[in-house]
This record gives sequence, structure tokens and C-alpha cells, in this order.
Amino acid sequence: MEYRQLGASGLRVPALSFGTGTFGGSGPLFGAWGSSDAQEARRLVDICLDAGITLFDTADVYSNGASEEVLGAAIKGRRDAVMISTKTGLPMGDGPNDWGVSRNRLIRAVEAALRRLGTDHIDLLQLHAFDTSTPAEELLATLDQLVRAGKVRHVGVSNYPGWQLMKALGTADRHGWPRFVAHQVYYSLIGRAYEADLMPLASDQAVGAMVWSPLGWGRLTGKVRRSSPIPAGSRLHQTAAFAPPVADEHLYRVIDMLDEIAAETGRTVPQIALNWLLQRPTVSSVIIGARNEEQLRQNLGAVGWSLTVEQIAQLDQASHVMPAYPHTPYHQQEGFARLNPPLV
Repeated sequence: MEYRQLGASGLRVPALSFGTGTFGGSGPLFGAWGSSDAQEARRLVDICLDAGITLFDTADVYSNGASEEVLGAAIKGRRDAVMISTKTGLPMGDGPNDWGVSRNRLIRAVEAALRRLGTDHIDLLQLHAFDTSTPAEELLATLDQLVRAGKVRHVGVSNYPGWQLMKALGTADRHGWPRFVAHQVYYSLIGRAYEADLMPLASDQAVGAMVWSPLGWGRLTGKVRRSSPIPAGSRLHQTAAFAPPVADEHLYRVIDMLDEIAAETGRTVPQIALNWLLQRPTVSSVIIGARNEEQLRQNLGAVGWSLTVEQIAQLDQASHVMPAYPHTPYHQQEGFARLNPPLV
């Protein structure tokens, strides 16, 4: 397994990490993802560790804390062999202080996560979404307090607007508070909006991308094709309403190219889609999920090889969409292109 620096931090993370949204799954969304109990989760963790995957990602909102509890049970006795990433900020109740990242909420959320995980520290704490109601100074001062107390080692964000992330980084620099070193983002061959503003920001400010839903919410598993309906066992029947949208024709165009490259390489469609992401700028780790051992082992086949330059170009072309203003139409003009060369 390849290891990469997480942003500007000294933390080295595996190129593939494991998302535990399937652990203890319940409810219409997480129940459809999977419902691994502690025994099955322990087996999946065993496979991950054997393959060099040492980073496990969860969140307090995943099945109302059950994912953290099952993960804690699965890693019991081997805490030093793993890194834990968890997220907080989304609603965990109906009370006025059961959501967001105020000082009160954030401290309570971290203490609760530590109890569920059965650990004394979180390696990477990420804010699950931007909270417009909490001042940046209050948020960052609280994170500084948690880091100084040893309860949190590194901090990051998830699903943040670029200007708010940049504002937070500037505020942290001004006060000497911990900087966000990671941004957990949606990024896939059928969802490349990350590249417009967030990728250049990440490159400039050394913020590592941790990619969620790298297979486009299950659409790039190889089970969906132009001539085939969504299979009966697909979770998309229950979860499509929660998924980032994608036009059918765009999806099929990408899958057609994935099928073509799969035939050339002998690799599976998801392995190719994951490998493409692993070669993108700013990506520190791609979070894979699995409901069972078979899915996990298939996804592990995404590492240890590389797509050719020509194959990457073919996937780039098939997955390209016209970017939103202000990145178009000016991006097509020669002068603007010179001012904004592509990231490599």
C-alpha cells in the first residue's frame, strides 16, 4: 500500500482508506448501505490491515453513533495499529445544541465520540459540513483546545465551500491555531466539480483531499450500464434520492469508456475508476466502502498498478463537463488559459 502525506501535516495515510458507514447500519440511508456487526467488522478490519489500510473513517451521524461503536469494538486491542477519522457537525437530535460546531456542541460531540470509539484520542477530526451560525474564531479556538488536550491530533473539514475554508485557514494562521489539513470531498469520474475551486485551493494551501463516494454513489460498480436497469440488489433503489445528481447520458458515456479500458487491462470497472482518482492532484486518500469481504477485496485491486497516460486522457475526455461560471467560457480563451494552467 502506498502512503501519502495528509496535506501539510506529518501524518502519513494510506492511498486507500476504509469508510465504515456500513457498520451497524440502520435507517433508510445507512441501513441500505450495510449493517455489519462487530464480528463482521472485525473481519473487514483484518483484511484492511493485511493490505496496509490503516485509516478508518466514520462519523457520529452514521446510524446515530452505531458506526463509531462497531468500529471501536472491531479495533479493540489494536488501537495503535490504526488511525481513526471521524466527523461531527450534522444534527444528532432535535435540540438547539444538537447540531453545528459551537464550542458547547463540539466539545460534547468529541467526548461522546471518544466514548463510542473506546479510545482516548481521534487522529483526524473533520467538521461534517459548514456551520454558518458559529464564528470561525470560536470554532478554531475550540479545536485548538481539543488538540492541546490531546483528544484530537489533526483537524479537517468536509463538504466546505472554498471561500469558507480559505477564511478558516487565514484565521488559524493569524492566531496560531491548528490548520485544517484535510478536506473530505465528493469526487468521482461522474462528479468532478471538486476540480474547479477546491482542488486549486487544496494545492495552494496544502490541504489533502480525502475522497468520499469515489464510485459515484454506487453507479460505477460495473452493475449499471446503458442497456441494463439498476439491478434488484442495488442500494440505489433506496438511496438514489440522497445521491449527487448525474445526467443519464453522461453516466453512460463514462461507463462505456470504463468498459473499454476494462477490456484492455483486465481490470474491473470500479478498480479503474478508483485508480483514476488515485492519480489526481491533491488526493491524499480515497475512501472505499464494502458491505462484505468480496467487495472489499475487489476494491483493493485498485492499487499496485497505474492507468496509462492515454487511458487517463480517454477517461478525462469522457467525464468532462462544461464547468460553471466563472470557469467558463473564459477557460477556453488562450489568454485565460495562460493565467490558469491546469494542475498536474
